[in-house]
Amino acid sequence: MEEVRIQKYLADCGVMSRRKAEEEIAAGKVMINGRCALIGQKVRSGKDFVTFQGKTVVPSGKKIYIKLNKPRGYVSTMSDEKGRKCVADLVKNVPERVYPIGRLDLDSEGLLLMTNDGALANALMHPKSGVEKVYVVKVRTVPSEEQMKKLNGPMELDGYTILPCRVTCPEPAIPTKLRFILKEGRNRQIRKMCELVGLEVTRLKRISEGKVQLGSLRSGTWEELEEKELRALMALCEL
Repeated sequence: MEEVRIQKYLADCGVMSRRKAEEEIAAGKVMINGRCALIGQKVRSGKDFVTFQGKTVVPSGKKIYIKLNKPRGYVSTMSDEKGRKCVADLVKNVPERVYPIGRLDLDSEGLLLMTNDGALANALMHPKSGVEKVYVVKVRTVPSEEQMKKLNGPMELDGYTILPCRVTCPEPAIPTKLRFILKEGRNRQIRKMCELVGLEVTRLKRISEGKVQLGSLRSGTWEELEEKELRALMALCEL
């Protein structure tokens, strides 16, 4: 009988990503056969009894891949200890339990991919995936040439040198509307970048990830990925 690490098992069952699983395991919320699980502990599907927050974890059925247009005011988690609105509230009618691939912060909106496929989720969140994410960002004041130069140059955030970004002003008639293209998505990266050069973000929206476009999807709604979109993501991750 195949054994898998508990964090992979939770991801494969569509409960959460491996990264999130490690956090929950460390917090003592995951049990294996009545005992607190340890990160890296192995389990046997159908043999070991796994629970998360008191609920039995069972392997998921059909793999589901969706895109959600996350509104502002929602956290990109399936539950929240502070009682804030979660994206889980927006995907209750998805036939299988799905979880977010990456995050958009509370005040940001736009494209959020969700799935119960742990392998794809982990591959897309890995820095080596190189998946381009495109954002439309509105700032309060018109950026100067020097500020734009800094945004496009080497930058260090929280002691980490971020990968190069491409920042442009695609609509000269609206000089406070910027386009950011990132190959990673560190915590509040765009907001921190703007703060570092003296710009204030008033609105932030992700419009694409790889070949997946937000398009005309209404805020707060979701739809399954098209076959060509899923194939493109799989190809990027070499799956």
